[in-house]
Amino acid sequence: MNDASRPDLDFPGRDKLVQALDAAVAGSDDLHAVTAALRIALCELIGDRDVRLPACVHEPVADHYARRELYRSPAHGYSVVAMTWGPGQGTPIHDHSGLWCVEGVWAGELEITQYELLERDGERFRFRAAGGIHAGPGSAGSLIPPHEYHAIGNPSADAIAISLHIYQAEMACCSMFLPQQGEWHLRAPKTLATDAAA
Repeated sequence: MNDASRPDLDFPGRDKLVQALDAAVAGSDDLHAVTAALRIALCELIGDRDVRLPACVHEPVADHYARRELYRSPAHGYSVVAMTWGPGQGTPIHDHSGLWCVEGVWAGELEITQYELLERDGERFRFRAAGGIHAGPGSAGSLIPPHEYHAIGNPSADAIAISLHIYQAEMACCSMFLPQQGEWHLRAPKTLATDAAA
């Protein structure tokens, strides 16, 4: 993965997408109202034929799911990242470093599993699955700390999936939780980068 030090991407409907997200973020000071407005806006944008993500977003990367930043708001600070999931690609349990996020499925299908933190012993965390969803195009959900622990995967053996993530700010790092014994996982800090986009 390469750090992206480039201007925001241009793509059909970009201005429409930015205007809708700006309106949702600026509409309230209440975190739950902001994320609810973003979920509604994202669902509408996914179904809007005027908005077409850049061609690069439709290209998977062989050895990992791709993260491509499409936009970062200079006024509001939020970041828009498109993720491309090749067949079978996914994440371990992870957090969002205390940032809220709204995630929507643009194409394909994803399995999202939420986890409840039961206890912590230093860098060891005990999780239990707290529900999961099979999400298709046009669906969106939000993660608000401290309820941010989850895993995402593309269950398809032959089709890619694309999701759009609006983060409160640039998400440059997170914690992954690697399975140990039973429900216990070991925390592993991870620096996040973005893949090349054009």
